[in-house]
Amino acid sequence: MRVVVQRVKQASVQINQQIHASIGQGLLILLGIEHTDEQADIDWLISKIVKLRIFNDEQDKMNLSIQDIKGECLIISQFTLHALVKKGNRPSYIRVALPEKAIPLYEEFIQKMENELPTKVVSGVFGADMKVSLINDGPVTIIMDTKNKE
Repeated sequence: MRVVVQRVKQASVQINQQIHASIGQGLLILLGIEHTDEQADIDWLISKIVKLRIFNDEQDKMNLSIQDIKGECLIISQFTLHALVKKGNRPSYIRVALPEKAIPLYEEFIQKMENELPTKVVSGVFGADMKVSLINDGPVTIIMDTKNKE
């Protein structure tokens, strides 16, 4: 699994020109699921994300987690995070999980995040054409991949 975690002041997702979900201060998480991903990948990512100290404390140092600030979370599925672009100019998505595997893992990721955070956790719709808007705070953007844990 690969995620792009963005610290945001606010974020929202539109589907069919309607706001589907929105958050205030917190994290926008773009989640890409690979065909080899499993439950252990979810567990590792959730543990890292909820403890990631990327929010400012009273001294303006990045020292607080989303749990500490009681921030909200918007999770968006994004298979293009696993695009391979080594050959040619058209990205290959050969490593991307098929929907029958990806959807249950995506839903499990959302559920586990809801279990870890006492605040609002919302998501987009898997496979939908989504328009994501955000105000990146900092900007702070972190990329994590369960295949590169070390």
